[in-house]
Parts: sequence; C-alpha cells; structure tokens
Amino acid sequence: MNPRFLAALLLTPLSAAIAAPGDAARAAKTEAWTPVPPVVSAPEGGIPSDAIVLFDGRNADAWEPVSPGSKGWKVADGVLTVVPHSGYLRTKASFGDIQLHVEFREPAIVKGNGQGRGNSGVFFMGLYELQILDSYRNPTYVNGQAASIYKEYAPLVNASRPPGEWQAYDAVFVAPRFGKDGVLISPARATVFHNGVLVLYDVKLTGPTLWIGVPHYAPHAARLPLELQEHGDAVSFRRIWVRELKGLGD
Repeated sequence: MNPRFLAALLLTPLSAAIAAPGDAARAAKTEAWTPVPPVVSAPEGGIPSDAIVLFDGRNADAWEPVSPGSKGWKVADGVLTVVPHSGYLRTKASFGDIQLHVEFREPAIVKGNGQGRGNSGVFFMGLYELQILDSYRNPTYVNGQAASIYKEYAPLVNASRPPGEWQAYDAVFVAPRFGKDGVLISPARATVFHNGVLVLYDVKLTGPTLWIGVPHYAPHAARLPLELQEHGDAVSFRRIWVRELKGLGD
C-alpha cells in the first residue's frame, strides 16, 4: 500500500472513511439550510456593499456639530480635519451594534506630550470612547493610550504608526441591553483591530466613558449617534463606514 495513502487513511475518522447505510439521512438532520446569509460583496481594500458610508472624502453631510452654532470641521483634499475648539461631531443617523472602519492621521508636526498630543476619539453611541492619540513613542497612562477603551481597557499591544501616517481602526461594537425596568441585561462589548493588529478582544464595558470616576450604567436608547471627539488637536479622518449588525447581543 502507498505509504501516503495509508497515512491519510489513518488520519481519517472512521465515520467518514466507512459510510454505513442511512448515514446520509442521519447527517442531514444536522444540516441547516435556512436562513440563507445575504450576499455581501467585499472587494479587497474596498467598502462592503452593505456598508453605510459616513465619510468618503467629498463632504461631511452625514455629520452635524454637537455644539449648537458650531461651523463644524474642515473638509479639504478628501480629508476631514478637526477644527480646534469647534466641538464634537456626531452622525445624523443612530446606530446600535456595528462594525466600524475609520482611518485617521495624527498631525505630522508633533506638539505636546502624553494626553496633549494628537488627542481625539470615537464615541460609540456618543457614550463609549475608543481613544485616538499619538501614542508613537509618547508615554501616558496605558488605559488612555491609542486603541484603549478610555479609562477602562489598555490595548494588548501598541500598534501606533509615526505621526503623519494614516492609521485605521476596525472594530465591532455590541450595544448594551436594558430590560423594560431599566435594569442592565448585558453590557456593551468591543473588539478592536488597530492597523490590522488585534488590540482588544470582546472586552465588556462597565459603563459610559468618564474622565473622572468609575463608569456605571444608566438606561439609554437602543440606537444613538456615533461621535468624533474634538480635543484641541488637528487630527484628520478619511474613509469612515459602518455595517449595522443584528442580534449580536440578543
């Protein structure tokens, strides 16, 4: 017998190697044919066909200032840039569970240090912050560096690129669930990749982000706007999109 055939036979489960009468019928009992997953095209380096594009370089029409009367941020050369002291931006649409892709760039000219260097953030539901910071050779408290859930979870690694280079977050956010009585059923959760590197895996948030104090939950709507933080630094953004996800926390 051919040695390679013998080795393959020995590694094959007996149930698969020798089919008995009626095996096909028994196997069919564990086959699921519905519901059929929808077809989504996802070109390499492109945007999934079911994504909601929030910024594509042309305009910021999907966004509005959080602060009444603010002129918002600057759009030029395909880039959305923070205007210092203009306030946060938020999406006009509201979201719950999402997959998020956002590309950002820290100012090429380095100013400040620690939390005062390239500071911004993405707030899921306007409440839960994924920190944006220039953390390239810039020490600060680890649960406040780039790719942290601010003041809750430090990233597993520091995947930051030098200032002036484009970076990306790819995240899955699962919104918290509250009962009819306002009692928390399940907390918010997040998984994050920074520049393609896993930095947070299914972390459970203890409440909305706070600068001072310990987070705690209070009931809120199932869908709320996404927000981008203005923290006084001219951080830039491009290619922002989300995919709405269903049933992750149910």
